[in-house]
Amino acid sequence: MRPTKNKRVAPGPGQESVWDYPRPPRVEPARSTIEVRFGGELIVRTTRAVRVLETSHPPVYYLPLEDFAPGVLVPVEGTTHCEFKGAASYFDVVAGGARDLRGAWTYPTPVRGYEELSTRAAIYPSRMDSCTVDGETVQAQEGDFYGGWITTAIVGPFKGGTGTWGW
Repeated sequence: MRPTKNKRVAPGPGQESVWDYPRPPRVEPARSTIEVRFGGELIVRTTRAVRVLETSHPPVYYLPLEDFAPGVLVPVEGTTHCEFKGAASYFDVVAGGARDLRGAWTYPTPVRGYEELSTRAAIYPSRMDSCTVDGETVQAQEGDFYGGWITTAIVGPFKGGTGTWGW
């Protein structure tokens, strides 16, 4: 349960509260134009993203692997496990002479209900030059564990920062 000092912010017109998102998470089409820049280059632009919505977390955008510029996502060893989605595999993100270690991830064989993620990758927005949703630069979710994207259309409070682990 979240601390009382971090009460749910009531969403205004056109906004969503992360406290209205489901648990287990839901996958839905993003219906937005997503752009990511890294190493001074545009590494992906897509209108075919999906977003994962989970209680207390800003959306995580998963972008089609085929929409990334060639050579940007370099597979690396190691996996982690999500209780809902299954085993995650990672990529280094490489562009413009820059490299971010394990800056993107995918679920190549996700559990039932998350199949759309098998052909997409998510990116930590805090590690990129910029990530935008319909032209709005996103704020990264604190903590860099979940990789959520915060826009003016999303209100919290958000899990991920210091002191929020046990919410």
